[in-house]
Amino acid sequence: MYTRSLPFGRRVYVPGDPKGEHTAVANAVGGRAIVLGHGLNTRLNPLDEGHRPTGLSDEQWASTVSARRRDLIGALAETVLARGLSPLEHTAIDIALTQTVRENDVPILPMVVDRVLAPSTDADGRLAEDGRLVGHALRRLVAGDLAGLFDGPSTVAFDPSLPMISLDLSRVTENSTLISVLMTCSSAWMESALLDPNGGQRWVIYDEAWRLMSHPALLRRMDAHWRLARHYGIANMLIFHKLTDLDNVGDQGSAMRSLANSLLANAETRIVYRQESDQLGPTATALGLTGTEQQLLPNLGVGQGLWRIKARSFVCQHQLHPDELALFDTSSRAAGNV
Repeated sequence: MYTRSLPFGRRVYVPGDPKGEHTAVANAVGGRAIVLGHGLNTRLNPLDEGHRPTGLSDEQWASTVSARRRDLIGALAETVLARGLSPLEHTAIDIALTQTVRENDVPILPMVVDRVLAPSTDADGRLAEDGRLVGHALRRLVAGDLAGLFDGPSTVAFDPSLPMISLDLSRVTENSTLISVLMTCSSAWMESALLDPNGGQRWVIYDEAWRLMSHPALLRRMDAHWRLARHYGIANMLIFHKLTDLDNVGDQGSAMRSLANSLLANAETRIVYRQESDQLGPTATALGLTGTEQQLLPNLGVGQGLWRIKARSFVCQHQLHPDELALFDTSSRAAGNV
């Protein structure tokens, strides 16, 4: 769907590709896949100012960049700590970020960590004490699991004019918190271009969406993109293997679960492929399928999908060009690894 949109002027952003399945596609359509992982030379500085939308005054741009950086560092700290931040911790981050930006032309995360742990103005030591846990949590990003990925100036530039940009996370060790931190950093890095109302119409592809939804900071970011989609010209695509993956998002009745379900409810187009028998009930309930639609699902063939567009439904057979099949057939790659 997204590659066939490219000739009509759409662009595609994949803010995190856990399996690297979009990399070959990005390269084939003249875009770029940025591969992140240990042992590589690629580094992204999530504190980059990034792409400046047209029409913003210097004051508005400075305020936008400052707010984005503050939100990013707060989200990273919340993810690593697995809890919300206290008012004192928010203050410690805000002061450390302000000092870092004032003292450096290109602020990077290690500088912020240093200023959280050792504020330049802290006569009685209370500010350092208030930010101690946050500082050590953020230190993990520059001296622990993520050392070498986000702890220096960017080695690549974000080019919003490309037809497709994908951030390939397939070389990262399987770790849910690590994936969440990577997604938070990479999303912030491309967000200034994503939220440019003059950037044209764009797809944002959230592959393996349940992984992202299980982390509050990323779920809130996704919700913001949903609410502002029409204004910014964004079409969001969530991809699940099965809808019961949503059971991994928060506890039953929690705010996180409600927010994740609201994203699903707000999707006006649903595309459902063949479902195993044990998934029919949950899928039908979550998507409000009729009895006839539910009976169709276990009998759909390869490339057949039930499309529900608002209140209308269709069974569609996808026809692929041989070149498309070579790019998109991930099952053959999986078979080769068995």
